[in-house]
Amino acid sequence: MGVSRRDFIKLSGGTVLVASLGVNLNPAKAYAKELRIKNAKQTTTVCPYCSVGCGILVYAENGKVINTEGDPDHPISEGTLCAKGSSLMQMANSDTRITKPMYREPGGAAWKEVEWDWALDRIARLVKDARDKSFMTTKKAKVKEKQPDGTEIEVEKELVVNRTDAIAHVGSAAMDNEECYLMQKLVRSWGLVHIEHQARI
Repeated sequence: MGVSRRDFIKLSGGTVLVASLGVNLNPAKAYAKELRIKNAKQTTTVCPYCSVGCGILVYAENGKVINTEGDPDHPISEGTLCAKGSSLMQMANSDTRITKPMYREPGGAAWKEVEWDWALDRIARLVKDARDKSFMTTKKAKVKEKQPDGTEIEVEKELVVNRTDAIAHVGSAAMDNEECYLMQKLVRSWGLVHIEHQARI
């Protein structure tokens, strides 16, 4: 159905006339003021899904997330979110979300809940034991050495390496640049040389 310019002006004028003849918009305005986030505590956070770092406003009431939305003041995303970021409230309130560390004994078939302190202590102990057991301070390698007469010969030398080949580290695409820098400093201080990243696999 085609609407001419004259018909459009008539319809617009009619709408304004109906509104001015007693249609009361105050109840709608009052309802709009009573948002479900009215008494909720607002917290700013960063989306956990990838390393873009979009800003999110989280509204919580009585310890439960009741709404999430993009942060318009965030310099990276300026209030926009992808589909995964928009569904963040579902992740926070999911009945299947695991909130405690789970542990399965070697050879065991069932997972059991454990406390954070126990899990972190166990991880630290296993990493330390593996590092101590496999740490190499030196390694013999064949290198070419120049002789006084200008010729090169291959000699075996003992080189300082200070490394372990028993532990590898895989980075996460959810980490920002600063977190990646700190993680590199940490794992290299342990002597790791097998360092990879999720984005390259």
